[in-house]
Amino acid sequence: MIRGVRGAITVDNNTEEDIVNSTKTLLEKMINENELKPEYVSHIWFTTTSDIDAAFPAKATRLFDGWQWVPVMCAQEINVSDSLPLCIRIMLTAELDTAQEDVQHIYLRKAKQLRPDLELTKKK
Repeated sequence: MIRGVRGAITVDNNTEEDIVNSTKTLLEKMINENELKPEYVSHIWFTTTSDIDAAFPAKATRLFDGWQWVPVMCAQEINVSDSLPLCIRIMLTAELDTAQEDVQHIYLRKAKQLRPDLELTKKK
């Protein structure tokens, strides 16, 4: 079954190093918690808030062995007033043998406030 795996993280600074390292941290946790294999990943969408523009967060994908063939795309979130600043979001689409309610969505740092109902549910 094709499933969406969501994640989000905030960065402290709008620098290439912070953007790439933070995205790597988030993506690594998404991969590990959902036992993802690159050959089963259809594509990954990365979005950032408008205050992040020093690097493409998708660059972090290339830091994982075997993930160079996964199609990635970056975009900017819509600019909603009072939204969480300095935030990177990921929507990863993959073939998983996991029930939809058992997919592990990962929210780190200040991004935990975005979806406390989805934040790393306990595996059964």
